[in-house]
Amino acid sequence: MGDMANSSIEFHPKPQQQREMPHVGGFGCTLAELRNLMELRGAEALQKIQEAYGDVSGLCRRLKTSPTEGLADNTNDLEKRRQIYGQNFIPPKQPKTFLQLVWEALQDVTLIILEVAAIVSLGLSFYAPPGEESEACGNVSGGAEDEGEAEAGWIEGAAILLSVICVVLVTAFNDWSKEKQFRGLQSRIEQEQKFTVIRNGQLLQVPVAALVVGDIAQVKYGDLLPADGVLIQGNDLKIDESSLTGESDHVRKSADKDPMLLSGTHVMEGSGRMVVTAVGVNSQTGIIFTLLGAGGEEEEKKDKKGKQQDGAMDSSQTRAKKQDGAVAMEMQPLKSAEGGEMEEREKKKANVPKKEKSVLQGKLTKLAVQIGKAGLVMSAITVIILVLYFVIETFVVDGRVWLAECTPVYVQYFVKFFIIGVTVLVVAVPEGLPLAVTISLAYSVKKMMKDNNLVRHLDACETMGNATAICSDKTGTLTTNRMTVVQSYLGDTHYKEIPAPSALTPKILDLLVHAISINSAYTTKILPPEKEGALPRQVGNKTECALLGFVLDLKRDFQPVREQIPEDKLYKVYTFNSVRKSMSTVIRMPDGGFRLFSKGASEILLKKCTNILNSNGELRGFRPRDRDDMVKKIIEPMACDGLRTICIAYRDFSAIQEPDWDNENEVVGELTCIAVVGIEDPVRPEVPEAIRKCQRAGITVRMVTGDNINTARAIAAKCGIIHPGEDFLCLEGKEFNRRIRNEKGEIEQERLDKVWPKLRVLARSSPTDKHTLVKGIIDSTTGEQRQVVAVTGDGTNDGPALKKADVGFAMGIAGTDVAKEASDIILTDDNFTSIVKAVMWGRNVYDSISKFLQFQLTVNVVAVIVAFTGACITQDSPLKAVQMLWVNLIMDTFASLALATEPPTESLLLRKPYGRDKPLISRTMMKNILGHAVYQLTIIFTLLFVGELFFDIDSGRNAPLHSPPSEHYTIIFNTFVMMQLFNEINARKIHGERNVFDGIFSNPIFCTIVLGTFGIQIVIVQFGGKPFSCSPLSTEQWLWCLFVGVGELVWGQVIATIPTSQLKCLKEAGHGPGKDEMTDEELAEGEEEIDHAERELRRGQILWFRGLNRIQTQVCWGGKKC
Repeated sequence: MGDMANSSIEFHPKPQQQREMPHVGGFGCTLAELRNLMELRGAEALQKIQEAYGDVSGLCRRLKTSPTEGLADNTNDLEKRRQIYGQNFIPPKQPKTFLQLVWEALQDVTLIILEVAAIVSLGLSFYAPPGEESEACGNVSGGAEDEGEAEAGWIEGAAILLSVICVVLVTAFNDWSKEKQFRGLQSRIEQEQKFTVIRNGQLLQVPVAALVVGDIAQVKYGDLLPADGVLIQGNDLKIDESSLTGESDHVRKSADKDPMLLSGTHVMEGSGRMVVTAVGVNSQTGIIFTLLGAGGEEEEKKDKKGKQQDGAMDSSQTRAKKQDGAVAMEMQPLKSAEGGEMEEREKKKANVPKKEKSVLQGKLTKLAVQIGKAGLVMSAITVIILVLYFVIETFVVDGRVWLAECTPVYVQYFVKFFIIGVTVLVVAVPEGLPLAVTISLAYSVKKMMKDNNLVRHLDACETMGNATAICSDKTGTLTTNRMTVVQSYLGDTHYKEIPAPSALTPKILDLLVHAISINSAYTTKILPPEKEGALPRQVGNKTECALLGFVLDLKRDFQPVREQIPEDKLYKVYTFNSVRKSMSTVIRMPDGGFRLFSKGASEILLKKCTNILNSNGELRGFRPRDRDDMVKKIIEPMACDGLRTICIAYRDFSAIQEPDWDNENEVVGELTCIAVVGIEDPVRPEVPEAIRKCQRAGITVRMVTGDNINTARAIAAKCGIIHPGEDFLCLEGKEFNRRIRNEKGEIEQERLDKVWPKLRVLARSSPTDKHTLVKGIIDSTTGEQRQVVAVTGDGTNDGPALKKADVGFAMGIAGTDVAKEASDIILTDDNFTSIVKAVMWGRNVYDSISKFLQFQLTVNVVAVIVAFTGACITQDSPLKAVQMLWVNLIMDTFASLALATEPPTESLLLRKPYGRDKPLISRTMMKNILGHAVYQLTIIFTLLFVGELFFDIDSGRNAPLHSPPSEHYTIIFNTFVMMQLFNEINARKIHGERNVFDGIFSNPIFCTIVLGTFGIQIVIVQFGGKPFSCSPLSTEQWLWCLFVGVGELVWGQVIATIPTSQLKCLKEAGHGPGKDEMTDEELAEGEEEIDHAERELRRGQILWFRGLNRIQTQVCWGGKKC
């Protein structure tokens, strides 16, 4: 029959080319055939397989693979398969080239204004008007006695253009390196993604990219399928295909009804084996990707035509989106940094409210708008005053007439005024800020890798610093996840240690060994230790490993039992899930009857037991009263020792009538209890200390676990989550739901608010309970500020809670792919202490930004006031446009590098979280900013108006156009830079600490940058000449500049002495966006919509928006208004 089915393939009307080459490379299936096959579903697919191949094993034969042994691990064969059927890899979208990034950086409004001004200035400097020599045009050429100097007028314009080019290159380079980092992270995640396949009869973990067509892959609960395949054998397999079909219902898969498994779908229940039939671009997800890639490019072209006028805005939007794509899709095993996928997601999510911006971003945007507006006003006033003063003085006071030949001369003056105005604006807007945020986050993310935190969403890193609550799993996070059976109840006896095999009746021992060996995943096993003297290696589910270890401790072996009854001989499997809290397996007995083995949480399974084995291995009735007795005398004492209790039971069915296997409640009932075992999972030694640090840092740690309440309470006490004598709650899931729901069964926030503040342990909880708790804490309005919640999860069903939380941590080792995909940070070592490190890094990011702000705003305040007043009083800014650009852009870039890369210290954990509403600029910082500004302004104005007398040099005030640089103004510029350099050291501390040098050598970047900036400043002053408007200074003048600079450190100590509490007049700045500013409509608008604060930016400083958008704007499912 099989041959008939195989031969029938010849008679199917097929496209010509396929008939000619049915055996490419010796395989019985072409790529196109397999692709067509995978597009079919259900009965249609089954029919096609039967017609073309006979059955699935026929397909395996055609693909030259064995359903049980898998492929031979032969490099040539694998390579050949890759060449014919493709690799399991979807090529990423081309990254933007450096030139594209340069072009994007050039779209900056401020830079464009400067470029235009510089070009006009250049053009005018080359144009020598005929009336230049005449007296009629005023004292225009007063300083141009030296012919060479007059011709050097082009230098300023050229220098501005040069600095603009510098800025653009720095920005583009930053974007480029960031893109590179994302791709690096991407590929690292892709390499870490492994999948279990059978090769040469051995189970192997291979990287997802190494899968080939013909591989036999093991599919289990929580997997994200990395390729398309056909199911060979499955147990109770349910798949979530919503990522492909949009249908949220789980699809039941079985070899005889619907065997088609598709890449990108999630295994929600059960296990099985499949033969891989399509990989990479030929898989269903790959095909969609290819289409999206093409579609994305077409849309971009359309966008370009339609939105030319809004270019700057758009480029920032698309860039943010691309990076979102990169980050949001990172956990997909095949996915690359692909923006297209996001488009698809966004279409789906058009009706979902967007997640609000991260706390820091909201505050920064708001502050940016305020500063931008102030800068615009200041620059406008400067230009108006300069123009009016010039016009009044020239045409009113001197009574001149505007002559046609003088027009170019006057225009040159106006251009100079315009450049001064733009310079004020450039200095007022701290472009270094977005850069500081980016650098700080990128640096933190890189370093957090070393602390076992793999950050998937950049802003999670900073949100973690504001965390006020952590809801942690118990198993594997707080405990070591190396489980062992330490107590047992067998044959009416409670053993506190492992019993000797001789002490047990052979019947009990035999049943126990079979029940454990057969009724656990065959992928779970215990392997010999890798090194001499080490512990045996546990592979697979750790609870099952503990039970298999118990079998080995009883001097028996589970492997022979499994060989006798291989996995495909199992008649029916009810796999473990969070609702059942048990697992059952049915096997066929030699007499035609059936035997069901079951294991699960003791209090749940014991309710289903009607018999128990006595010491002779005979059945004895087990009534509810006996059960209560057993719970009191056996289970509770075990649980109070912190042990998890598991019940092992069985049931026999006669051969006469086969039960209805789909009626699970009937089947898994009337059981006979074989044993109850107590499994120990010791607390990780470093956890109690880590939890103490969290509590000291103002973070409440709650434990959410599926274990019973006594075990959970015992572990919580060992960890230090609960302390005797404190007022706390430990609840079970049922009781928790009873307290928070009203008569109709609906959750009420008021009821929840009475429970959660004291709740420390939630036991026997379902994933829904976890989600309810997280949502309840986030939505609560009882405290002064909204709580920021971090959650850990490892199971598929933890997805909703991980998504809902402000920061979701997935377990890197025990976590399922589904959990990792829903998370923001992956703990590569599954250890709670890594969460504490994440808190430290998060707080450090926040502090780094504050340090930079403190430094930056001092520079800005001083530079703006100096430029403004200088321009108004002396018709010329003491700090020239090029000098301003050096101070503003180059020093900002360096300072952001220096201050944003400060390493975190333990002292960060000694304060409470800042919270969402705390302003970015605290009163202490405001005191520092204004205090240092006063010192710097006093010095600069003193130098400006009496400096020439003090140093006995010519005055630089009221110099005519194109006059040579004066020593006077060079000293002002140099002093200004020296003061900034020393103030950068002051800016390292933002909480009013006195020792600003504390830990300075632990940050080599900082030291290098300060010294480097100093070195460049010497070069600029001594050799900068005309382009930098500098004149070389003598050693004495240099020493005076340095002396004034060092005065900053002394002045810093004076400021630190003034108590902040006395300065009630100081306002804080940079509050988070208030609730009233964000309407529901705005929140519901899609990700493209720019919120209130950013719409303001459109008018003034698009630059700001661009900078902030470089930081990830994350889309989230359940992002309700907080």
